[in-house]
Amino acid sequence: MRKIKKNLYHIIFDTDTKAGKLFDVVLLWAILLSVLIVIIESIKPARAYYGDFLLYAEWFFTILFTIEYIIRIWVSREKIKYIHSTLGIIDFLSIIPTYFSLLFVGTHYLMAIRILRLLRVFRIFKLNYFLIQGEIIVLALKASIKKISIFLFAILNIVVVIGALMYVVEGEASGFDSIPRSIYWAIVTITTVGYGDISPQTPFGQFISSIIMIVGYSIIAVPTGIFSAEFVRQSNPKEEKKCANCNKVIHSDKDNYCSNCGSIIKK
Repeated sequence: MRKIKKNLYHIIFDTDTKAGKLFDVVLLWAILLSVLIVIIESIKPARAYYGDFLLYAEWFFTILFTIEYIIRIWVSREKIKYIHSTLGIIDFLSIIPTYFSLLFVGTHYLMAIRILRLLRVFRIFKLNYFLIQGEIIVLALKASIKKISIFLFAILNIVVVIGALMYVVEGEASGFDSIPRSIYWAIVTITTVGYGDISPQTPFGQFISSIIMIVGYSIIAVPTGIFSAEFVRQSNPKEEKKCANCNKVIHSDKDNYCSNCGSIIKK
């Protein structure tokens, strides 16, 4: 049993062997087919003609991926680490929608999340460069999340004020029948989406919306600029200067002494 478990581990988690690479390639094709089936099943004519076949195929792939997920946990050397890893969570989420569909009709369409399992293609074909670039994007997002959160909080305050103002100016006659609905209009307008389901009718309301639309163009650039700056910084990291005594990072070149241990900083 131990030998079988070891062999399965190398087949499932290693890509350096022929059996491991074959397993991953077959898995990728199975993922693509299962997602394609979900997409086809959402088309009404196809569902009417091939409904039973598509249903059986969905359950076939779900049971197949469930067995694979259980085997991955069984053979894994660090079971908890795999379960809580990004790929482990995706593997779990890819099989849950079908079982949920027994209780909640229509949730099986969420099986399209299986497309995320194709992230393994980078590992299988040793596309390390793309993985590194992906890590840079993630680091840039993490570094900019605080600034963007503050920006979004400020925007939230603005759209609440604008929504209340438009509710007073336009009123129910123009479709602004509540402050929440007016806030929805403000968000749609300030992001320059403009669905057109609600629009101001009074001259003053149209003047306010014109100002909001113009401001919206500049507002959209703010989070983009924040992320772009962090992306450039993560792509070209500067070598951090550290204290020779305690290894604490020195943030300013003007410091003569380490703020942590008091040692003299060599220039």
